Amino acid sequence: MIRIIRESERDLLDEMLKRLEARAVAFDPELMKTVSTIIDDVRARGDEALIDYAARFDGIELKLADLRIDEHTLNAAADKVDTRVLAALREAINNVRAFHEHQLEKSWEFTAADGVRLGQRIEPLECVGLYVPGGTAAYPSSVVMNVVPAQVAGVERIVVTTPPRTLFECPAVAAALRELNITEIYAVGGAQAIAALAFGTQTIPRVDKITGPGNKYVAAAKKLVFGVVGIDAIAGPSEVVIIADDTARADFVAADLLAQAEHGEDAAAILMTTSYELAREVDQEVQRQIRLLPRRAIAEASLKNYGALVVLNTMKEVCAITNWIAPEHLQLVTKDDEAIASQIRHAGAIFLGGHTPEAAGDYLAGPNHVLPTGRTARFSSALGVYDFVKRTSVLCYSSEAFSKVAHSITVLAECEGLAAHARSASIRSKTGFPQRRKDAKKGS
Repeated sequence: MIRIIRESERDLLDEMLKRLEARAVAFDPELMKTVSTIIDDVRARGDEALIDYAARFDGIELKLADLRIDEHTLNAAADKVDTRVLAALREAINNVRAFHEHQLEKSWEFTAADGVRLGQRIEPLECVGLYVPGGTAAYPSSVVMNVVPAQVAGVERIVVTTPPRTLFECPAVAAALRELNITEIYAVGGAQAIAALAFGTQTIPRVDKITGPGNKYVAAAKKLVFGVVGIDAIAGPSEVVIIADDTARADFVAADLLAQAEHGEDAAAILMTTSYELAREVDQEVQRQIRLLPRRAIAEASLKNYGALVVLNTMKEVCAITNWIAPEHLQLVTKDDEAIASQIRHAGAIFLGGHTPEAAGDYLAGPNHVLPTGRTARFSSALGVYDFVKRTSVLCYSSEAFSKVAHSITVLAECEGLAAHARSASIRSKTGFPQRRKDAKKGS
């Protein structure tokens, strides 16, 4: 079910790494073509297209009035949530808010020696669209992870879209929305929801930025609308790499691999270790524990296609391959987790120690669980408050200060062949500049 790959089997390791990389939505032209057609249709037909896609993809007949979820419907769904779930949600919201408040940036300004004032203004976005997935599993935790940083940033208008059945099938999603005082919610899922948020329809407003995870159609749609609106990232299938040595408990490691594998058939769960004995024990534990999972079929497909127990000779090799993978989640269970962590440059989130499973970050700890996937941790980060603000540069020169630099600006503008730029600088010079030879001839 889950393959053990040893140091001598580099061809199998290379094949596994190529399979991981090939999961990216950018490499699927047919998917992009399909999603592009949906986006164009929503742009052309608006609400009518959304209602048609609800019938086609979600199997539900919506009326125009059903697109926006009213307060009564939200409360009816939220009231069904278990009180223990509600208490846990409140705890998660508090932790996530406390963490993200540390990310708040302040506007700043300084005055240079020549009297020039320079600075940066931090302003929250006016309107953001947050996508909450439904499908094979609904995620109230995604509500918390998307809404809280937007609220901490000070976003004025937060719009949520989620597939039509989500609130009825997962009351915890409705409860999370109510706890966070989100009232503008639309029963639209998939690529059509992303199109509606990006371009607007008769019912759904056009937003400035779209965030939130989703399936491959949602990810492809976000890629295609980027530029019209901002996006957080093009999320791919979820993944975990666990680096462990012979100090790790095999049952813990197996449980954490399965926690990742049950996300979806294209999720990746990989153990990287220097201990063949640990790999063998983890394999046995996976086979034992997977029989107990309600989502067993999904986990089995994930482990078969994208799972591996990789045994290498040294931790240096383990860290090098992990940095290449740049995993969304990285768990460390070794004799010296801090030393291993110091060798890791690329990971969305790092979980240190045998008692810090990925699930802690997924639900309760506080850091955001919307993380870079598909090797994008090489250049991107977790969702945060900084994704819901914009930075505006502020510049102010006095007449005297500008006069001192006008010549240099003029020279650089002329170097680039932009005469009007040069003139806009030279015309403000206190002393002015001599006419260029060709200008002088014209005036004689």
